[in-house]
Amino acid sequence: MTGRIRATFEDAGARGWLHAVSLQHPEQTVELDPDVVVPVASVYKLPLLVAFCHLVDTGELDPREQLTLQPADRIPGPTGLSILRDPVTMSLRDLAVMMMTASDNAAADALLNQVGVERLADLLRSFGLEHTQVRRGAAGNLNELRRRTGASDVDAAFAVLADNDQTDPVGVYDAAGMAASSARDMTTLLADLWSGRLLSDEQTAFAQTLMQQQVFSQRLAAGFPYDGVRVAGKTGTFGALRHEVGVIVMPAGDAYAIAVFTHAARGDQRLPRVDAAIGEAARLAIDHLR
Repeated sequence: MTGRIRATFEDAGARGWLHAVSLQHPEQTVELDPDVVVPVASVYKLPLLVAFCHLVDTGELDPREQLTLQPADRIPGPTGLSILRDPVTMSLRDLAVMMMTASDNAAADALLNQVGVERLADLLRSFGLEHTQVRRGAAGNLNELRRRTGASDVDAAFAVLADNDQTDPVGVYDAAGMAASSARDMTTLLADLWSGRLLSDEQTAFAQTLMQQQVFSQRLAAGFPYDGVRVAGKTGTFGALRHEVGVIVMPAGDAYAIAVFTHAARGDQRLPRVDAAIGEAARLAIDHLR
């Protein structure tokens, strides 16, 4: 099975890392280099969400607290608050909604500022995530990208990554300098979230619902195009990186946590073959576990 999954990634022109586990029978797994630490792009928003929900449970954060975000304070981005022209006032809870459903970077940065990088690190350790670190938010990552590419703005920096005739700047995909994790860490987090071990019933349901409402369906969900299958996921995209982690619930109720990370040989802004490979690898893994 590992060979078939590896070949799926290779056929799409990518290297892949995968971990899948049955939530009913956790001793049953499918693994492809599951403990390698890789930069996870926007997948970091999942552990940030769980940390936020934990702080709501403990009373350290009020989910109804209102924040006003000015246009000048919001980072560039293709979706969400970044493309709005006027000041926006939202609750912390609604910022979490935007962060998870549309992968809104401006909302994620605002929420990370409330949680705090150091407090988040402490919580991730308490969750038992040995390889997961979030060093800064999207704004910090974009500033670092501009510095490494020498670009004048974010669009120009991403154009450098997408130009396959250039060599990627040194360190731009270095896990030591970005939010990073391993596939096994992410399935550990997902399994604990789905079991209710991490959060109250209310916050567990909130987190699971947001993942089910994610608007992107070209990766994990593409491997399970059936009305009876529920997919709850979080994608991550940065340059040549294409990821998704999530939980697949089959019509009979059996559920599987899966994390798929990929690094493509090309940096094109659209890599549909890699997106499709993520869904195909997930389908192969879960079919094997069933």
